[in-house]
Amino acid sequence: MNADLRWVPFDRIERFMRQGFEAIGVPAADAAICAEVLIAADKLGIDSHGVGRFKTIYYDRIVRDRIQQPVTQFEVVRDDRATAVVDGHHGMGMVISRRCMEMAIEKARQHGLGMVVARNSTHYGIAGYYARQACAVGMIGLTGTNARPSIAPTFGVEPLLGTNPLVFGIPTDEDFNFTNDYATSITQRGKIELYARLGRAMPAGWVIDRQGRARTDAEGVLKDLVSEQAALAPLGGIGEELGGYKGYGYATVVEILSSALQQGAFLKRLNGIEDGRKVPYRLGHFFMAIDISAFCDLAAFKRATGDLLRELRASHLAPGAERIYTSGEKEYLAWLDRKDKGVPLPPATLKELLTVCADLGMKPQEYGLM
Repeated sequence: MNADLRWVPFDRIERFMRQGFEAIGVPAADAAICAEVLIAADKLGIDSHGVGRFKTIYYDRIVRDRIQQPVTQFEVVRDDRATAVVDGHHGMGMVISRRCMEMAIEKARQHGLGMVVARNSTHYGIAGYYARQACAVGMIGLTGTNARPSIAPTFGVEPLLGTNPLVFGIPTDEDFNFTNDYATSITQRGKIELYARLGRAMPAGWVIDRQGRARTDAEGVLKDLVSEQAALAPLGGIGEELGGYKGYGYATVVEILSSALQQGAFLKRLNGIEDGRKVPYRLGHFFMAIDISAFCDLAAFKRATGDLLRELRASHLAPGAERIYTSGEKEYLAWLDRKDKGVPLPPATLKELLTVCADLGMKPQEYGLM
């Protein structure tokens, strides 16, 4: 499989995405933000949310489906001390979200805590990007988003909740932050897309059909998630035996905070289809920044957090295990491995990017795609 991958330097792929966004009407400054968020995923080894989604999640929705606006109208509809509500008017989710976290950070500087929620947004890339914004200025970051219906509630088979990540970013005295960037389902739609691009079968237990049977065919599952003939299992799995109700509960928390606080859409109102036609997804997000210095000395906090994480990693290993990790560590190791190699592009992704080049008159050799 690795022999089929084309490794392309990060700067080339980021330039491709930036210029591609500009070519379809995204203002230059906003295009740079969008490209930066996507390439951040590839740098951290989160291939399910990087350049592999450029065409299907952003380009196609702007150019072909016309359900996403390339020019973002960022409207603050409510602003009250430590909180704010924003309407993104179906613009670029990455632009909306970065500005929301910037607002939350500024409010935290004034009040110790800041929280901003957004409605009528679109897919915002890796949630950890925004949590890391807060970490970069010595704050704890928290974010979440709802999404297209994918997860079935415990004891159900109908997809109702999105994959709904609940993500924290916590600064430490180490070379990487503690960041738990993952969905409240066993897996997320983006990882299934990755399996489909690689032509691989998924592990049993990720997805169930209407009869409650496990599904492993990635391409078929992607279609059946849309037609509601398949659903993702919540964290913990099907039923209650392994704690699936916990993942279901956390996914519901994210759904509420991403919709009820800003009076936005939720559950099946996010499926992007009305009367048989495609419409904007109307996603909601929330962002919180916590100023650590309002509670204690920042350096002392980082040191204590680092000590805690190091103790966890130094604890006794299970038989046959090589090491213990803490959240954010594997992404940091992926960056160390990739920083001199770039982005690994499987054939299916490369084909999509070449199609974009052909459509826009871009020269693929300039971006290392040929």
